[in-house]
Amino acid sequence: MPTTRLTPPPERSPGFEARLRALPTTPGVYIMRDRANTIIYIGKAVSLRNRVRTYFGSLKGQAPKVWRMVENVYDFEYILTDTELEALVLESRLIKKHKPRYNIRLKDDKTYPYIKVTMGEEWPQVLQTRKRVEDGSRYFGPYPGTSTIYETIDLLDKLFPFRTCDKEITGKDSRPCMQYFLHRCLGPCAGLADKKAYDQAIKQVILFLDGKQERLTSGLRKEMEDAAEKLEFERAAVFRDRLRRLENVAEQKRVFSTSSTDEDVIAFARRDGEACVQIFFIRGGMLLGRESFMLEGAADSEPGEVLEGFMGQFYDDASYVPPNILLQHDVSDADVIQQWLREKRGTKVAITVPKQGEKHDLVELAARNATETLEQLRLRYLNDEQKSTAALTDLQKVLKLSVWPQRIECYDVAHLQGTDVAGAMVVFEHGLPKKKEYRRFQIKGVSNDDFSSMKEMLTRRFKRSAAVRANTERKESLAVARSGLKSEPAPMSDFEASVRLEYENAQGEPEIGDTTSELAAMAERDKSTPDRSGASEGGWAVLPDLIVIDGGKGQLSAAQEVMRELGLLDVPMISLAKRMEEIFLPGQSKSVQLDGRSEARLLLERVRDEAHRFSNYYNRKLGAKRAIKGKLDSVPHIGPVRKKALMREFGSLKGIKEASLDQLMAVAGMDRTAAESLKEHL
Repeated sequence: MPTTRLTPPPERSPGFEARLRALPTTPGVYIMRDRANTIIYIGKAVSLRNRVRTYFGSLKGQAPKVWRMVENVYDFEYILTDTELEALVLESRLIKKHKPRYNIRLKDDKTYPYIKVTMGEEWPQVLQTRKRVEDGSRYFGPYPGTSTIYETIDLLDKLFPFRTCDKEITGKDSRPCMQYFLHRCLGPCAGLADKKAYDQAIKQVILFLDGKQERLTSGLRKEMEDAAEKLEFERAAVFRDRLRRLENVAEQKRVFSTSSTDEDVIAFARRDGEACVQIFFIRGGMLLGRESFMLEGAADSEPGEVLEGFMGQFYDDASYVPPNILLQHDVSDADVIQQWLREKRGTKVAITVPKQGEKHDLVELAARNATETLEQLRLRYLNDEQKSTAALTDLQKVLKLSVWPQRIECYDVAHLQGTDVAGAMVVFEHGLPKKKEYRRFQIKGVSNDDFSSMKEMLTRRFKRSAAVRANTERKESLAVARSGLKSEPAPMSDFEASVRLEYENAQGEPEIGDTTSELAAMAERDKSTPDRSGASEGGWAVLPDLIVIDGGKGQLSAAQEVMRELGLLDVPMISLAKRMEEIFLPGQSKSVQLDGRSEARLLLERVRDEAHRFSNYYNRKLGAKRAIKGKLDSVPHIGPVRKKALMREFGSLKGIKEASLDQLMAVAGMDRTAAESLKEHL
């Protein structure tokens, strides 16, 4: 590896050096892009000029990740901010949005869930949600997954009598549900709940989620004693049981800390390029909970950089910031992070790296838990990998496949009494789902014919595949023509040739000619136009090693007819019937049945069930859209533009119904007449 500059120098955009010299010395965020205009790194700086120019001078002593990033930088841009604090916040949000390859980032590309207490309702609920809105509700989190949230809500349900239903509460139900008789709900649906008692239960839920255990237990003890004094012994026994359960939970969460303050303890561990952050939530000296978060892009980063990257993304969404944060390592921008967290909390926040004592022991405990989590994930991965390898090997043997079925695609059709026909394609690679390459198809040509629906879906999928491959070949031919080399094109079927011609004509680009000017013009176009066969097209181009059709002989025959027309009969295909889990193969009258305990059968069932789930989900979505459209179509003054704006704003028919007149009028394109018409008809 060179020690001064990259050799040879990477290709940069026109005017790159001049723009580099003209960078301002003010705070801001810089964004690095590669040749395909993809964002590969986002950073912040007190002085943009000083920070950005360090990447393009001597890189001696820099981490390998920095070398790799700089080698791929083609262009950059920047956003000015007034302060370094603003740059920190903007950097964190841009990283979460774009997830650049060389940044430290939370591994899951999803929004993290929260527990939501709907304080804006008369009878509040306790829910799980991934979306925070300013609606007066209280939010707690974020959590790394829904399992922790469901466990917490289940515990809350056993401790406090709030409603778990989502029905409209009128107080006129003839009788309450079973939750009321289990003393887990006060029965507002049947008019049995006292509003003050219900509000007290919700207050206790919030105290529990806030970690205010002492206030909570003292309140329950007082209610128990008051009920006993009034000789309401059954009611006192309910409070007693809640108090005991709460004290048991508190005892399990108690840690060896004499401090009664709120603290977050953050540490991480790394192994084989993966990093796991463990965070302990200590509230009032008790361990309220702990969560693990996996990070990407942390392999070559400094320890402080890993923690800083995590904190920026985690606390940007956190519903609560404690007054003390204990870290495993020092972070370079601790002062700026403290200032940012102080603004979020409203009072001082201290970030410390304890070197000894019980706080240091807590950090070490968090680090050990992070290491253990990584090890468990590794063992689970190895176990899954071994099972997948065995399943695929067994599948290849049973089906007599010429190649190992590394990529499996499964197709399913779903409809509801002939309406909203939805097709789904799911992809498994190495025995695991590859959800980024799932595809869905709204079937347009047929209504209640599964065979025709399957034929339409497969035709669209593999015509698209041929088109993308044809475009790739065109680009390769162009590259050969530019270099002055000659290459014999690979033989194509008549279908591929026709698709290729159709695709090229659709692009509006000329055939490759012999003139230098024509080649130069195409080269300039390619520089300024993103590659049409990029990541979004990549999945279409790849042909599967095995196609699985959800159904029996009829569905398989329909699918084979399509593949015959497209000249793709060499792609292995089977169908899997649900009734007896029978496998049908082309040209064979008898089905094949695998042992119910075999890994191959379990894998096929998992693939088929995933396709079934995905197609049903899309079918329901289409049905919901049709139902909403039908409802809104009957409302005077509501046309296509207004329907679209209303759905974008409120998300569902229920949301539109619950919106106030003023909220409806605030939607783009709406006026009072349309809003009043909507309220009247819905």
